[in-house]
Amino acid sequence: MSRMVRQYVRQFGQKLVRRRGADTIKEPDGLKIHLSATELVFLGVGRNLGAGLYIVLGAVAKYVAGPAIVICFLVAGLSSLLSRLCYVEFDARVPRSSSAYVCSYVMMGQLWAFVVGWNIILLFFIAIACTAHAWRYAFDSLIGDRVSQKLEETVPLHAPYFLAHGCRLFRTGPGAAACGLGPPGAGGFVPFDFEGVVQGAATCFYAFVGFAAIAARERGDLKPQRSISLISLLMCFLAYFAVSAALTLMVPYYQIHHHSPLPEAFLHVGWGPARYVVAVGVLCALTSSLLGDMFPMSRLIGAMAEDGLLFRGLARVYGHTKIPVVAIMSSGSLAGIMALLFEFSHIANLMAVVSLLAYSMVSFSVLVLRYQPGQNLSKSEKTEEETEMELVPVGSPLDSVPEAGTSNILKSLWFPTSTTPTRKSAQIVYGCAFLLVLLLSILSLVLAQWPRRVFSGDPALTTVAVLLLLLITGVTAIIWRQPQSPRPLTFRVPALPVLPLVSIFVNLSLMMQMTSGAWILFGIWNAIGFAIYFGYGVRHSLEENNEPPASTSQTPD
Repeated sequence: MSRMVRQYVRQFGQKLVRRRGADTIKEPDGLKIHLSATELVFLGVGRNLGAGLYIVLGAVAKYVAGPAIVICFLVAGLSSLLSRLCYVEFDARVPRSSSAYVCSYVMMGQLWAFVVGWNIILLFFIAIACTAHAWRYAFDSLIGDRVSQKLEETVPLHAPYFLAHGCRLFRTGPGAAACGLGPPGAGGFVPFDFEGVVQGAATCFYAFVGFAAIAARERGDLKPQRSISLISLLMCFLAYFAVSAALTLMVPYYQIHHHSPLPEAFLHVGWGPARYVVAVGVLCALTSSLLGDMFPMSRLIGAMAEDGLLFRGLARVYGHTKIPVVAIMSSGSLAGIMALLFEFSHIANLMAVVSLLAYSMVSFSVLVLRYQPGQNLSKSEKTEEETEMELVPVGSPLDSVPEAGTSNILKSLWFPTSTTPTRKSAQIVYGCAFLLVLLLSILSLVLAQWPRRVFSGDPALTTVAVLLLLLITGVTAIIWRQPQSPRPLTFRVPALPVLPLVSIFVNLSLMMQMTSGAWILFGIWNAIGFAIYFGYGVRHSLEENNEPPASTSQTPD
């Protein structure tokens, strides 16, 4: 009986880590778009400059960071830079794919791909809801706040989000900065102290999450794509830096209109007509951003439905146009409901949590994949079981070498027996990588909860932080000693394993600054996702039934 249970558990585990063959990825059937380097740069800039520039900027400056918002954007931009570098290498591993979901399916397995894809869907939902909020605020400002005044007269006080005003907007995680820190304007450049800067940076990461749009480019050499991604990041940072600096110079931070900061700033300095010009420009930009998020979201939902991980009905397309009508209508309706029911601050913080988690998963994938033995991604040339034995650790390092003694196991941690990756070294990296994520999470939590006590020399907390740093350094050194794969890639993240780990640590630190409400919503969303996956996706996936995909699984995020 116990043997049958073990066999069932093993088979079920193999389903979760089953990977898709790279040769099953097809080119899109629809219209191919050829973009120049300049067009790709502005595509990335356009996807980033949305509600983050027109709404988040003013709210963070007023309630969280003050004039130090320029530093918040710098920290968020550096975190985004690390994530972009990891994303480019991850994207390079599956040449015909422009999707983090498809790359995860090919390289990491079905469950990992579902988590990545499901959270990217949430990312699109939130982006659309945030942009809808920003569009409403901009339109309201253009017509003299008539919409908000009418709502205040007609909507009951207990209605969702409409009457959520004041300090609650954009208050973030542990030790959130309060609005009443002394008289208005007290504190100079950093009125909310260091905690306000860190919490503001966590929210400002929202402003840099659109860079994966460049991955939807026509496939080619990844070196230009890397340069394009970095150029678009630099342009976005300069735009955010310049606008936030100008805004806090034009208007004292405590007088910024958090719903419509840019148009109201011109009204504050006496340039009334410019207010309307800016508002019209904001509406045009937000409309473009809204459409830019709607279509890739429906394509991602359709791709996951084609693979059987979501309900197949969502993959239905309309005639010869191949438009996923069901996915567009259902996802757009859900995004509208989300915009109606939740405050802008809640969904913006939730978006930061989801994006930071998704890019942390990409950084983790890059870390472990570099140390895997050489694999053939073609499903037709290798059986699924053979590939699983190469890439997926089905046991501990002790299981793979039962004849080895404890001393040999410990010796292999620092002195690998081969100059190329083996199954044993890959398992060591997997185990160390998961341990590092745990240690980095604990360290981030300690620094988020008790930053002043840690840096002021509290004996207990300082000892805990130092011990965690020593453990992290030791485990990182073990990974560094393992052989890396010689497989040629068009782009490789430098300074491995340090750079992906720094990216994960920065992302985790920013995630710890989010509100408990954002974490609750995030947990509910993923609970729904796991219910769909284990109740439907595991049994209906194409890999489970050994069916080729009906059409392309290309998605731009």
